[in-house]
Amino acid sequence: MMEKRKQWKGFTDFQLKWLALVLMVFDHIHYFFGFTGKVPEWFSMLGRVSAPLFLFCLLEGFAHTRNRKKYFLRIYAIAVGMGALQYVFLSFVRRPDGFVPQNQMLATFSILLVILQGIEWCRQRQWLKGLCAVLLPLLWPVLGMGLIYQVPASTPVVLILHYTVLPMHTAIMDGGTYFILEGLLLYGLRKNRALQAAAFFAAALLLEGLAPFLLTPGAEFRMLFTQMYGWMSGFAAIPMYLYNGKRGRGNKQMFYWFYQAHVYVQYGISRVMKIFQWQQA
Repeated sequence: MMEKRKQWKGFTDFQLKWLALVLMVFDHIHYFFGFTGKVPEWFSMLGRVSAPLFLFCLLEGFAHTRNRKKYFLRIYAIAVGMGALQYVFLSFVRRPDGFVPQNQMLATFSILLVILQGIEWCRQRQWLKGLCAVLLPLLWPVLGMGLIYQVPASTPVVLILHYTVLPMHTAIMDGGTYFILEGLLLYGLRKNRALQAAAFFAAALLLEGLAPFLLTPGAEFRMLFTQMYGWMSGFAAIPMYLYNGKRGRGNKQMFYWFYQAHVYVQYGISRVMKIFQWQQA
């Protein structure tokens, strides 16, 4: 009797992370080595799907983890370390063309996790700490920029805080405010997978496509497929919809360490290549 073939029943969490990781590598190859003129633009177009998938997995992890404090602290600690290194790069280790990697995706995740926990506390009628957890991360950029405006000498302190322990969502290039909004949308609709996926696709088109297009003077329609293609992140809705709700097998720590390692390795290689290119010019 022939053995029945196993039917594919969607992506596990681990498989989604692997898909996101591969697409992230494509994106960052273009990000770090685009200056060579040898890396096609579609590398970055594919990479638009990566961050939303990591965001989706983050929310699933938050919803299912048995220790939210530990879950948050792991991500936050890495975010602080990477942010501190980014500040060092900005100050001392720029590439000859001035390029510095914007690697604060985990900082965005940290802000989102605090807000989500605040929402959960509010649902439990723990209003004081709940509202503080929701509002303070959202208002910190206003307070920080107000401090800089009123006391210009405070600028270095606010910047150091931003790149380390108190990131400002409005100043993060790798994610930031729109990413937090998309995360809140995904989390609020997570019990209805079809609606969740459709809403995310629509939000990506609006926040990363239509809004930037309308706010950019002189923007042309073709630019949505050549330069302003952030809206392509909406296609992450497809694997999100195909998520089967299972964790899957694998080493979850690997993704955290790979993210850090590949950023610094690629930046280091690109810096050496740029220095060599600059010397040959």
